[in-house]
Amino acid sequence: MKNNDFTSGAILPKLLKFMLPVLLAMFLQAMYGAVDLLVVGQFGTTADVSAVSTGSQIIMTLTNILVSFSMGITVAVGQRIGQKRPDEAAQTIGTGLIIFGIIGTALTLICFAGSVHLAWIMQAPKAAFYLTSNYIKICGGGFLVITAYNLLGSIFRGLGDSKTPLIAVGIACLFNIIGDLLFVAVFHLGASGAALATVMAQLISVVISFIMIRRAKLPFEFHRSNMKLKKNYAAIILRIGTPIGLQDFLVGLSFLIIMAIVNRLGVTASAGVGVAEKVCVFIMLVPLAFMQSMTAFVAQNYGAGQLQRAQKALKTGIAVSFAFGVAMFLLTFFRGDLLAGVFSNDADTVKAAWDYLKAYAIDCLNTCFLFCFIGYYNGIEKTKFVMLQGICGAFLVRIPVAFLMQKIGGGSLFLIGTSIPCSTVLQIIMCFAAYYYFNKKYSQDTVQTRNEV
Repeated sequence: MKNNDFTSGAILPKLLKFMLPVLLAMFLQAMYGAVDLLVVGQFGTTADVSAVSTGSQIIMTLTNILVSFSMGITVAVGQRIGQKRPDEAAQTIGTGLIIFGIIGTALTLICFAGSVHLAWIMQAPKAAFYLTSNYIKICGGGFLVITAYNLLGSIFRGLGDSKTPLIAVGIACLFNIIGDLLFVAVFHLGASGAALATVMAQLISVVISFIMIRRAKLPFEFHRSNMKLKKNYAAIILRIGTPIGLQDFLVGLSFLIIMAIVNRLGVTASAGVGVAEKVCVFIMLVPLAFMQSMTAFVAQNYGAGQLQRAQKALKTGIAVSFAFGVAMFLLTFFRGDLLAGVFSNDADTVKAAWDYLKAYAIDCLNTCFLFCFIGYYNGIEKTKFVMLQGICGAFLVRIPVAFLMQKIGGGSLFLIGTSIPCSTVLQIIMCFAAYYYFNKKYSQDTVQTRNEV
C-alpha cells in the first residue's frame, strides 16, 4: 500500500487526489444507505418507509459517533506518519482496535436489547412502531460488523490511503443492493429485509477488506504484539477522539429530536423527512469529503510543523466546495421534487420531502465553510473546540428553533428545517473567531520559542 506524503508539493492536486476517492467512497456509502429506502419505497408500504427513515436515523447517529470518535486514530496515525514514526503508528492502530471492539460490543447490546425503547423515544408513528423496532434490533445486532467496517476506513485515511476504503465501500454497496432486492423485492420482508441486507453486506465487505489488508504493503510492520491496550496510546486516541465523538453524538441527538418532532405530525411527514435526509447525504457529499480529507491532510502537516501549509489547504478546500455548494443549492431548492421522487412514488411523501429539502438547500451554501473548518480543527487537535461549536449550534439554535417553528409554523416542514441553516451560521461565526484566535496564539508561541532559543 502506498501512503501519501502531504507535507510537500502543490496543495490542490494532492488534496484533490486524496479527496476524490474519499468522495467516491462517500457516494457509494450514501448509495448504500439510500438503496434501503429506495427499494423499500418502491416495493414496501409508507409504514416501511417511515420505519427505515426513523430506524436508520438512530443507526446513522450511533455510526457517526464511531466515525467521529475514530478521528482520534486518523489524526494520531497521520501525525506519526508525518513525524516519520511508523512504529508508533502501528501501536496506535493496535490500541484503537481493542478500544473500538469494546465500543462495538456495547452498542450491540444497547440496540438489540433496547430497540423497543428507542422506537418509543423517537415517537415512531403507531403504524410503523414495531417495524421501526425490528429495524433497529437487526442493525444493532450487527454493530460489531459496522464498527469494524468504519474503523478500517479511518485507519487507512490516517495512513494517507483513501483507495482501500473506496474498494471496501464499493463491495458493501454492491452486496447491499443484491440483498435489498432479494429480501425486500422478492421475499417482501420490508424494513426488516433492508436491515438484514445492510448487516450482511457490511460483513462480506469486512471479510474481503481484511484479506486485502493482509496482502497490502503497509508503511510499518503490524504484529499481534501491537494488539495491546497501552495507556499512553489509548490516552492520545481518547483525548483527540472523545470531544469529536461527543460532539457528533449531541449533534446527532439534536437531529433525532427534530425527527421525533416531525414524527408527531404523522406517517407522511415522517416518511418525507426520511426521504429528504437521504437526499441530503448526496447534496452534502463534497463538503463532507473535504472535511475527512482535510483532517488527514492537516494532521500530517501539523505533525511536521507546517501550519501555514495546513491553512492554505483549508482555504483551498473552502473555495472548491463552495462552487459545488452553489450548484447544489440551485438544484435542491428549485427541483427538490425530482430528487425526492427517486426514493418514493407517493406524491404526498415527495411533496413533504421537497418542503423540508428547501431548508437543506440553504445550508448547502454554509457547509462548505463549516465542514472544512471542522476538518482543519480536527487535524490540529482542537477537537474540544469542535465539540463546543457543535453543541452550541445544536442546543442554542437548532433544537429551540425547531420547537418554535413547530408551534408557530402550522406544520410546515420547511420552517422546521430552517433550524438547520440557522445553527450552521452560528457555528461558522465561531469557527472564524477561533481561527484568528488560534492563529494569533500560534504566532505568539512561535516568537516566544525563538526568543528563548
